[in-house]
Amino acid sequence: MKDDTLTENRMLPPTDSLEAIAEFWNTHSLADYWDLTEPAEFEFDPQARRHYLVAVDPELLTRIRAVAQGKGLQTESLINLWLEQRLQEAAA
Repeated sequence: MKDDTLTENRMLPPTDSLEAIAEFWNTHSLADYWDLTEPAEFEFDPQARRHYLVAVDPELLTRIRAVAQGKGLQTESLINLWLEQRLQEAAA
């Protein structure tokens, strides 16, 4: 629904703040700005990355995090590296 108070010169507010963008869209309707949008093209691969919930003993996780920090890696990156290494060993 168009608001009669909107002018043809309306623009989206320039900002790099996610909070400001969220606040704007919490108080405005995209329907009022639809004609200002442009089509976007992007690729989406649902198989690219999956997150799984795996139970890990708290003490084990503490040790893994310490090793990851010592190597300058994210915990998830270290776990993926170790899993890949073990799979290669198992396949050999």
